[in-house]
This record gives sequence, structure tokens and C-alpha cells, in this order.
Amino acid sequence: MELSKMHLKEFTRELASDSPAPGGGSVAALCGALGAALAEMVTSLTIGKEKYRDVWDEMGKVQKEAKELQERFYSLMDQDAEAFNTFFAALKMPKETDEEKALRTAKMQEGLKEAAIVPLETLTACQLLAGLAEIATRRGNGNAVTDAGTAALLARAAAKAAAYNVRINLGGIKDEAFVTKTKAEVDQAMERIEKAVADVERHIETLL
Repeated sequence: MELSKMHLKEFTRELASDSPAPGGGSVAALCGALGAALAEMVTSLTIGKEKYRDVWDEMGKVQKEAKELQERFYSLMDQDAEAFNTFFAALKMPKETDEEKALRTAKMQEGLKEAAIVPLETLTACQLLAGLAEIATRRGNGNAVTDAGTAALLARAAAKAAAYNVRINLGGIKDEAFVTKTKAEVDQAMERIEKAVADVERHIETLL
């Protein structure tokens, strides 16, 4: 089942059920897709307007990147659910013999790494979205500035949710080098996103 192709009500009902996936990771990716769509909307309201002719090319690049980001986020919605299901399957593996225990542990570690890597990719995509939202806020159609601001806020919300999912999975991973490297990547991405979104908020507040 492709989550991104489900009807909205169908998705939210599945989300609300006792099934552990989809969960917060898929929702984070969905928020990213919504933010990217808003950024694209601002470009659509800017390109073709004579008042903004000098930024048409710039907005065209933002539009293209926003479209690509949406598809990336849709894919991450499904990848996040699949990663959790892979780990859950490892949990159910037999553990009667030493060999079975060792295999189960190895598969669980693989599953945890995958469950951390996917939301890390979502976080990386959110960093790109925050940058696009900042450009759209400052350079796009002024009548849609709050839409661009909403895109930035969604980027931050999605990023924080993705970061939560990375960190909770890191707690069970025994590969210390992987954990250290991933934690650093999360911190760096969040720092950049927070700065970009704070800049967007300050700019919008001067206009309202």
C-alpha cells in the first residue's frame, strides 16, 4: 500500500488505528510534502506577474526544486513505514538457539539503522524546504508571504518530528561510530533549519 496514494480520510483512519505504522515519521514526510506544495504555490503566484518579472527565473528554480521535493517526501512516507515494518519483523524472528539469537540481533540492528536513516533523509529534505521557503518569503508574491511562511513552519515541524524518530532509534544501535555521526548530522541540520525559519518569521512579522 502506497501511503501517498491513499485518500486523505483513508490515510488518517489508518494513522489513527492500532497499527504502529504509519506513524510520526510518515506524518513528518507528509508535512514536508505539504510545505513543498505551498512553496510551489507561491512561485505559481509569482511567475507571470509583471510586478515580479525580475524574479521569474529565480522563482522558476524554486518551483522546480519544490516539485522534486514533494516527490521525495512522498517516497519517504512509504520508506518510513517500511523501515519500521522491517524492524518489527526482526523482533518476531525465532530466538531459541544461539544462532537464531545472533541472527535476530543482527537483523534488529540493521532494522534500527534503517529506521534512523529514513527520517534522517526526511530531515535533510526539510533543510532544503526551509531554504526554498525563505526564498519564497523574501522574493515571491507579497500577497502569498504567509503561505511561504507556513511552508517554513511546516519544514521546522517536520524536521523536529523526523529528528525525534532518528534519535529514538539511535538509542538501540550498538554501532557507536554510526550513532555519533548521525547525531552530529541531526544537530547540524536542525541548527540550519531553525535559523532559516527564524529569519522567515522575523521577516513576516515586519509585514503584519
